[in-house]
Amino acid sequence: MRPVFFVSSIQDSIGFYVDKLGFIKKWHEADGEGTVCQVDRGGCEIILCQDTTRSSRSRVFLELSRDGVDQLLKEIADRSVPTKKSWWGYDVLQIEDPDGNELLVCLENLL
Repeated sequence: MRPVFFVSSIQDSIGFYVDKLGFIKKWHEADGEGTVCQVDRGGCEIILCQDTTRSSRSRVFLELSRDGVDQLLKEIADRSVPTKKSWWGYDVLQIEDPDGNELLVCLENLL
């Protein structure tokens, strides 16, 4: 399963996911010139699709090991990625991309 996040700028979104969150760009249509690509990190695959007519936002929920959460927290602090603690049935760390799509990281039993 790969969620599709609609974005306003494919290049800005690739920059956010790759440079800020440590994803790798797995593929990008039209030899890197197209408006759809896929980013991956540790089995989490997200398809980014540039479509300025879509204003809907998406959300993906991630459950990581304690070590995975610790590593992510260090990386986002090192890269100054804005986050906030939120509630979605229990404590989560919320990360929003430039278009408001959300990554919710489960913090249950980790705090």
